[in-house]
Amino acid sequence: MLSFVWRATRGYRMRPWRSPYLRWRMETYWGVHAHEIQFSSFFRFAWQHRKELVRYLRWVERMR
Repeated sequence: MLSFVWRATRGYRMRPWRSPYLRWRMETYWGVHAHEIQFSSFFRFAWQHRKELVRYLRWVERMR
C-alpha cells in the first residue's frame, strides 16, 4: 500500500501537497482547483477522507 504513495510522491516526498499527481487526484475527487491546494487544505482533506483514501490505496495494491 505504501509503495503507491512512495511512487505518487516522487520528487515531493517531503511536501506531498505539491505533487502534481496528488493535486490532480484531489481536484477530480474533491472539486477544489489544484493550484489552490496548500499544506492545510491537503492535510484537512487527508484527515477528513482517511477511510476513503485507505480504501483507495488497498484497491491500488490489489490492482498491481
